[in-house]
Amino acid sequence: MSSLENEDHSIKKVKEVKEIFNSDIIIEAINITKDFEIGEFIVRAVDDISLKIKSGEFVVIMGPSGAGKTTLLNLIGGLDTPTKGIIFSFGIKISDMEQDSLTLFRLVNSGFIFQNYNLISTLTAEENIMFPMGLSGVSLKEQRERAIFLLNELGLGDRREHLPFQLSAGEQQRVAIARALANDPPVILADEPTANLDKDTSKFIKDLFLDMKKTEKTVIVATHDDYLIDLADRVIIFQDGIIIEENR
Repeated sequence: MSSLENEDHSIKKVKEVKEIFNSDIIIEAINITKDFEIGEFIVRAVDDISLKIKSGEFVVIMGPSGAGKTTLLNLIGGLDTPTKGIIFSFGIKISDMEQDSLTLFRLVNSGFIFQNYNLISTLTAEENIMFPMGLSGVSLKEQRERAIFLLNELGLGDRREHLPFQLSAGEQQRVAIARALANDPPVILADEPTANLDKDTSKFIKDLFLDMKKTEKTVIVATHDDYLIDLADRVIIFQDGIIIEENR
């Protein structure tokens, strides 16, 4: 079997697992800790956290800058691995999964929205949205149709050929959201999605998250802004690497 066929087979297997998974708990973290080495020092960003997130739940993780919110988001989304502890997603243990398998798992199951957008500077808005679909084996025709649909839905139909530097901060964030939705993943993870945006753009982004909630996607947002709190089914207050309070 060629590497391309191997990858296609792996994607299909991940999709099959997702389809047969039958549990309210979509993500479970058990006693996870994350340490970073900074010179001679060890910095503990996440300290022995246990957390369960239900399918369709809208969770807001709040806390000041430097609290460890981004690290926690990256861990439960599979962008990083814990120093200690176990993480399950869709019933699969992802905390010690091989990197290639984990990449495929994320492609199918999760859409990420980053504070700094992380758009590919040499690709147009349309191409940035098409990129994850191409990695997932979607045909070029379907990629383009889906990208154009999402750009129109997000009010960016006339920006499809623009490069990131030609877009405003709010427009770049909308492209980033469209890219996160490209493969129609069941889980959306967002890191400070309204940071550095003006009030009107923040409201637009909030409305997009409301639409996600209506489609029953599982949404996990890390923020120090209270703009999205009224959409939350649960608010987790995070500080110094630990959960200090949960409100439902």
